[in-house]
Amino acid sequence: MDLQNLYYMIAGVLILVGIAGVILPALPGIPLVFIGMLLAAWAGDFQHVGWFPLLLLGLLTLLSLLVDFAATALGAKRVGASRLAIIGAVIGTFAGLLYGLVGIFIGPFIGALAGELIHSRKAGHAARVGLGTWIGIIVGAVFKLGLAFAMVGLFVIALLF
Repeated sequence: MDLQNLYYMIAGVLILVGIAGVILPALPGIPLVFIGMLLAAWAGDFQHVGWFPLLLLGLLTLLSLLVDFAATALGAKRVGASRLAIIGAVIGTFAGLLYGLVGIFIGPFIGALAGELIHSRKAGHAARVGLGTWIGIIVGAVFKLGLAFAMVGLFVIALLF
């Protein structure tokens, strides 16, 4: 196997891991997708994928980072989350990783709920905050998944044309 094919294989793995990372919060999903595409473009001496598609892919990567922060914050803010609830959601996200797919989805809710309970001690409000935070995370993940597939589509179009 020559070095160029090895680079293409690594790029493919980075892209696949990045797409998984869109759903798994411990992985920087979209940035990994971009790095994989940049590596593939470099391995091909930028013959098929030049600066303009890479610039667009980079802008989409930046947009995904903004979405990541905004979706969770807006979901939490919309229901009046405290700073402790947001911190709890972040801790719950990482703690949830230890419990697999179920933990990934339940961890942020439990963390936000616990943080808000510590802050206000009002169970009803804390439940709304947990749910709002969780919905924000889910909406952000769906949007980022769409961005990831748009990036893959843009990259494939650049390769073919």
